[in-house]
Amino acid sequence: MSKCPMLWGVVLLLSSCVGSQKTTRPMKPSSAQFSTAQSELILEAGPDTPMRIFKITDTSDSLLLRTPSERLEVDSTDRVLEQLVERLYATVRDSLSMGVGIAAPQVGILKNLIWVQRLDKENLPFEAYLNPVITRYSSQKQDCREGCLSIPGRMDTTRTRSYAIHIEYDRLDQQHVSERVEGFTAVIFQHEIDHLRGILYLDHLEKESKER
Repeated sequence: MSKCPMLWGVVLLLSSCVGSQKTTRPMKPSSAQFSTAQSELILEAGPDTPMRIFKITDTSDSLLLRTPSERLEVDSTDRVLEQLVERLYATVRDSLSMGVGIAAPQVGILKNLIWVQRLDKENLPFEAYLNPVITRYSSQKQDCREGCLSIPGRMDTTRTRSYAIHIEYDRLDQQHVSERVEGFTAVIFQHEIDHLRGILYLDHLEKESKER
């Protein structure tokens, strides 16, 4: 998801040492939960290298973006999963993107993984969420200007996003967490979790238009 103009955070550049201890600890050399093509795409460059963002302006990209994603097996020793998490973060923080959220389908990987900038927390941290689901939506709605990294050159106002949601998700350390999220951060979660179901924010605009 691209940044809402009223809620720009301080942009910090991601930096890491290629030879750090994090990337040298023993890990599985391959992953049974990723296809050969997915593994090759994820491992073709280092963990700090952004991945290509899929756009609806490309037919094959658009077909993938409309395909529901698959649940992930949470395994902190899975090298491919760990690198996907890191490269997805590098992508959303890339100077060409500057988004507040991103989902794995947007880089061509149909797996249930998203990154969200927590604008509701001190220092506005980015956090990774595996297998996120929304278990409850508030009846109260909110209007918000939304953009999308996969829909270039466009922003629109959606009017049907819930003001508050309850979510459940997994972390790489195998913790299962549930929490309540409100405000614009709740919009980011709704936007990114939609991506995991093959839904774009344009679909909400179309529904709103038909209802009117």
